[in-house]
Order: sequence, then C-alpha cells, then structure tokens
Amino acid sequence: MAKRSVLYTKQEKMRGDESAAVTFDVGIAKIKEMADVGADRSYKNGRKRKKIDQTVEIVMHLGIDPKHADQMVRGALSLPKGIGKSRKVIAFCEGEMAEAAKAAGAIEVGVDELVKKIADGWMDFDVAIAHPSMMGKVGKLGRVLGPQGKMPTPKAGTVTPEVETAVKEFTAGRLEYRNDDGGNIHLPIGKVSFSVEDLKENAEAVVAHINSVKPAASKGHYVKRISLSATRTPSVTIDAAA
Repeated sequence: MAKRSVLYTKQEKMRGDESAAVTFDVGIAKIKEMADVGADRSYKNGRKRKKIDQTVEIVMHLGIDPKHADQMVRGALSLPKGIGKSRKVIAFCEGEMAEAAKAAGAIEVGVDELVKKIADGWMDFDVAIAHPSMMGKVGKLGRVLGPQGKMPTPKAGTVTPEVETAVKEFTAGRLEYRNDDGGNIHLPIGKVSFSVEDLKENAEAVVAHINSVKPAASKGHYVKRISLSATRTPSVTIDAAA
C-alpha cells in the first residue's frame, strides 16, 4: 500500500468515512476545508508555500459497458458558473470564417499549415474546432489527436458549421466529456475559491446533463456512484439521490 503523506492523512481524518454518502452542500464544504489544510505551512528553509486554487472535479461512475459503442457516453456542455479558466482553442477553417474564429478567441486558425504544425508535434491547445468541409484534411490527424482526446467530432460539438460560436463557447469553458474504460465520467466543476453555491450549481448541472444522455442500450442502475475531489484532496462520496 502506498505511503500517505502527513497532509493527506490529516485530510482523510477531516473527511471521515469514505463510503458515507453526503449531500453536495456537505461534500463541497468538506472539499474546501480539506483543500485549505496546509496553506500556512512553510518549506524547511522557511519559505512560505504558495497557496494553489485547486480544481474541483466530479466523477460519475455509470452503469454502462464501455466495450459497446452503443453505450458510450460522450458530448459537451457548458456549466452555469463556468470553470474558472479560459481554454486554448484552435479552428480548422479558412477565409472570412477564419478571421471570425480568430476574433472570437481562437489562438490558431487555418487548414494545411495548421494540420502540418500539429503533425509535426505542436499540441499547445485544449480544444480543436473544425468546419465539416475541413474534415477531409483534419482526418489525417486522427492518430495524433485521437489519443489526446482532441480530435474534432460532431457529437462533441467540435465539428460544426458554426465555427465562430463554437470557438466562443469552448474558449469560455465549454467542456467535452467521454467515458473512460471503467465507465466513468470526469469533469471539472470549478475552483476551490468558488462559493459552495456555485460549485453545487455546476455539479448539479453535470448530473442532470449526464442523466439526460443515458444510452438507450444501458440497462439497470445508470448512475452508480458520484464523488468529488480537489486536485490535492481525497474524494468525498455524494448521495446521488439527495
């Protein structure tokens, strides 16, 4: 068993029983409390530790079989309170559309040169948007962008004729999601500095959205477990029925 740090052990005691499900209000309050532990501790040389505004993440364990394509859960959503950071977006388009995408916040726009730049190893962006007419060329990047989760797809809203609108939304924090091999959805819902109310509103928006996209092929109990954690805290189990 991996050795726990003194800080992590202290956080676990603050959290209590890992299996005890609590409401979003209680769970978020615990996450904020645990994230604040150690903020005043110094390094051995006396230098103060810099307090980090940790990201709060929600994980939903779903009753799906990820091996079946008709049970995949994938898409995109915007959270009512945002996530506390902007995202680097690129756009595969040309002409006036490229100019509009650039004005909307895209850090890079284009087609052939942008495709080559990425093929040569450049990956300093979070989201790639593409006009449908560009996919013949962008498709060549599937082996590069696919494993990174950055390949444009219609289902995620990243292949669209409304490139300018998509750039604005994703730059502002619109999130793509896709279940992992264990049937889990991982999504950030904001920063520890957010209020309990704002984090709760974002978390409930995620739960409502994921429930709304339940695959027809998924049978039985759909949402099996919900948990919250910050970047450097243990997780807290949330009562899905609360």
